[in-house]
Amino acid sequence: MAKSRKSEKIFLKGVFRLGKALQKKQRGLSIGQLTPLIRNQLQMSQRALAKRAKIQQPTIARIESELLDPKISTLKKMMEAMNCDLLITIVPRDELENIRKKQAHRKAERKISYLHGTMSLEKQEPDWELLNEL
Repeated sequence: MAKSRKSEKIFLKGVFRLGKALQKKQRGLSIGQLTPLIRNQLQMSQRALAKRAKIQQPTIARIESELLDPKISTLKKMMEAMNCDLLITIVPRDELENIRKKQAHRKAERKISYLHGTMSLEKQEPDWELLNEL
C-alpha cells in the first residue's frame, strides 16, 4: 500500500472540513426536502420543473415526498433545470487517523484472541494482564 502524501492529507482535511460544514448548514435535510425549498424560492411548480428537466411530474412528487430514491442522472436533470449544481462528496464520520487506529485495534484484538485460543488448547494460556497489555 502506498504511503499517503502530506499534500493529500491537507487536501482531504480541507474537503472533509467543508463537507462537515455543509452538512451542518443543511441541517440534515435530504435531497427530497431540499428540492422543494429551492423550487419554491424559484417560484417554480413541480410541473414546470418536470417540463424543464424532461421527467414526469409524478416522479418529482415522489422524490420530494421521499417515496422514491432517484438515480443520479435524474437528480442532475432536476438540478440543471433549477440552475443548480449537484454536489456529491464523501464526509467521514471521524478523522481518517482515528479510523485507521480503530481498524488496527480491531485487527490486533482478533490476533490476540486467536493467540489466546491456540495457547489455551496447548494449556499455555497467558494471563489476562499480558493479553490486555498486548
